[in-house]
Amino acid sequence: MSKYSGIWPVAPTPFHPNGEVDYEGMKRVLDCMIDQGVDGICILANFSEQFLITDVEREALSRLSLEHVEGRVPVIVTISHYATHIVLQRARLSKELGAAMVMMMPPYHGALLKGTPDQTFEQFAKVGEVGIPIMIQDAPLSGVELSVPLLVRMAREIEMVKLFKIECPQAANKLRALIEQGGEAIEGPFDGEEAITLMADLQAGATGSMTSAMIPDQIKPVIEHFLAGKPDQAASAYARVLPAINFENRQCGFRATKVVMEEGGVIQSSFCRHPIPPLHPQTKAGLLELLQPLNPVALSWGK
Repeated sequence: MSKYSGIWPVAPTPFHPNGEVDYEGMKRVLDCMIDQGVDGICILANFSEQFLITDVEREALSRLSLEHVEGRVPVIVTISHYATHIVLQRARLSKELGAAMVMMMPPYHGALLKGTPDQTFEQFAKVGEVGIPIMIQDAPLSGVELSVPLLVRMAREIEMVKLFKIECPQAANKLRALIEQGGEAIEGPFDGEEAITLMADLQAGATGSMTSAMIPDQIKPVIEHFLAGKPDQAASAYARVLPAINFENRQCGFRATKVVMEEGGVIQSSFCRHPIPPLHPQTKAGLLELLQPLNPVALSWGK
C-alpha cells in the first residue's frame, strides 16, 4: 500500500457572527475531525476559505492548528500563492511549525495571470528546496493546465513532490495516466472535490481522498474496503453516502461542513465572510435531511 493513503479532509475555518475568526472553535473543529477518524488534516485550503483570510490570521491559524493537533495526525498546510517568495515564506513557516507537508496549486492570480509550465516547475522546485513534502493540487480554480508530462517531470525531478490531489474534470483518466507514466515517483495519488468521483478514482489507482470535513467518517470505509480488495463493499458504502456528497458538491460547497458542525454543536456559527452568502434555508434543510439517517460524527459531536 502507498505510504500516503486514507482520508485527509480539509478543516473549515469557523468565524463568529461578526466575522472574526473563532480560534476556540477552530480547536473544536480539529478535535472533531480527529474523532471522525481522519488520517490527516489539511488547513487553509480553498474549503477553509483561505481566500477570505488575512496573512496575520493565516499565521495564527497555522500556529494554533499545529500546536493543538500536537502530532495526533499529520497536518497539511496549504501555501498557494502567485508570488514565489510568499509561497517560500509560507513553506518555511509550515516546516518550522511541524507540518507534515504543504499543498500548493500552480501560480495564478485571477483569470489572466497564470504560470507557464516552466514557471510552475520553478516555483515547486524552490519550495522543494525548503525540505518539506509537497502535495500538488490540480484544481479547476487555478485555471492552469497541469499536463500529465509536467506532473510526472515534477515527481521525478523534485524530490519533495510526493502527492497529487487530482480534482479536474475526468479525474480518473488523469490519475490513471499519471500513475502509468510516473510509476513509483507518484507516491500519493489522491482524489478530491468532496469525493464526488471517488469510486472511479479508486479504480484508477487513487490511494486516498481529500474531502471536506462534513462526513469523512462515512467516506473512509469506502477507501478502506477498496484498498483491502473488497470493491463490492466499497461500492455499497459509497452508494450509501453519495446522495449527501452530491448535494454538498452541487448545492453547498464549503458551506455544508460549517452548517453541519453548527447543527452538531462543534462550532457556534456557520457564518462565512462577505461576499459569500449563507445557504438558503431550504438548501440547509435539504442537506440536514440527507445527513440525519447517516448519523455522521459532526452532526452530534458537540451535543
